Amino acid sequence: MRRSTILLAILAVGLFVLANSFYIVDARKKALVLQFGQVKAVKLEPGLFFKVPLIQNVVIYDGRILSLDTESLEVTPLDDRRLVVDAFARWRIQDVVRFRKAVGVGGVALAERRLKRILTAATREVLGSVNSGDILSADRVKLMNRIRDAARNEAEALGVLVIDVRLKRTDLPEQNLAATFARMRAEREREAADEIARGKEAAQKVRAEADRTVVELTSEAQKNADITRGEADAKRNAIFAQAFGRDPEFFAFYRSLRAYETSLKGDNTTFVLNPDSEFFSYLKTNRAASKVAAPSTGDVSQ
Repeated sequence: MRRSTILLAILAVGLFVLANSFYIVDARKKALVLQFGQVKAVKLEPGLFFKVPLIQNVVIYDGRILSLDTESLEVTPLDDRRLVVDAFARWRIQDVVRFRKAVGVGGVALAERRLKRILTAATREVLGSVNSGDILSADRVKLMNRIRDAARNEAEALGVLVIDVRLKRTDLPEQNLAATFARMRAEREREAADEIARGKEAAQKVRAEADRTVVELTSEAQKNADITRGEADAKRNAIFAQAFGRDPEFFAFYRSLRAYETSLKGDNTTFVLNPDSEFFSYLKTNRAASKVAAPSTGDVSQ
């Protein structure tokens, strides 16, 4: 019984020693073999490996690309227009030996805290050297590359490689939004007022041009009408003169009839005239009839 107990104890110790003598490195991991805190081996390839139990221990690190989000920070560009910036980075452990010496037992958590400080300092330095318009524009890849390069140089001491840095958000602080919106609204209102003034000026020019064209056309039409009317009056007067020259008595008779027609219009026309007035000469004599009829008699006798 005692021998069986001893054998079981030896077997258990053997199994424990055997279990602690081998370790597996995954394809996504990197491993360090430490002996009393000193690096004895670096395992970068996946597989099953042996270590001295109880003396050596293995530290596993993630060999994949990791992400890191920074906290929101305020930056002040060259034009003193403060901005709130959020950034994130992609990084991985490149030199596990240097990484172990830099962070010790703190591991990835301590490395992330130090990387955040490096990224914050690089972001403030790069964005503080340009205007806010460059930061807010769509073409800011050069700025992000500058931040990445600056952070990469600092992160080499940690044994990590900063692969990429991106700006997620670049906004104005909350306390500045109202003032900025008010200024933008004022600028747009000023531009609208300028456009309205230019539109009114153009409308006045068009209206003045139209008025001038109307006056010119009206004057030209009036001139043509006066010319036509003058020519018609001249033609009429020539006809009248020709008719008067051919038969003055008939012309006088015609004018008297026109005067009667014009004067005796209406229901209550009253004239106070001398009965011997020349106005009624063709109403009380047959002078015109005898003179008009005389040529006919002569024509018949011929």
